[in-house]
Amino acid sequence: MARPKHSPRHNAQYDDLPPRGPVESLIYWRSAVHSGAALGAGLALLVALACCSVVSVCAYASLLALSAAVAFRIYKNVLQAVQKTNDGHPFKWLLEKDVSVSAERAQSLAAAATAHLNAALAELRRLFLVEDLVDSLKFGVLLWCLTYVGACFNGITLIILGWIALFTLPKAYEMNKAQVDANLELARAKINEISAKVRAAVPLGRKSESEKDK
Repeated sequence: MARPKHSPRHNAQYDDLPPRGPVESLIYWRSAVHSGAALGAGLALLVALACCSVVSVCAYASLLALSAAVAFRIYKNVLQAVQKTNDGHPFKWLLEKDVSVSAERAQSLAAAATAHLNAALAELRRLFLVEDLVDSLKFGVLLWCLTYVGACFNGITLIILGWIALFTLPKAYEMNKAQVDANLELARAKINEISAKVRAAVPLGRKSESEKDK
């Protein structure tokens, strides 16, 4: 299939953008067709999960894919019989493709997952056991805010909103990076200022250097 031609202005716009991986290219809308298809397919799946059970959605989606594959296979077989050709299996290139996961890849994924899990457990232990009073208070405020979020939205609704945000916020940030960074820096400076005042007023702040060295 021939690639659509774009205007010089369109090409210059995308030539100035930093290179991205395949997943990041979808999120940053490097190809509107691919990103739109991914966004629409994900939304359709999530809405289906909101209306039906996981088992039903998986069964219907698999049945739809299987029906499409069988119909295409029969169509190609009939077409080959009429044209008296021997093109072989229509999905030959997929059947010959290696889809196995190598041991090295599995080990690297397991190691990365273990590192993230250990870091999360260590951080949760630090927050729940109040190693730093200010950080634990921040965590408490976050949990308190989440109680209101949970009262307004269920889990699948939050996932749908997160999926939409995944395809909108990164692109919006990329287009307005300077303004967003400036506002974030102001907010970060204000939070750090308030945290410093709280730590100075509360004697149970961060551990002293002598305690850390023990």
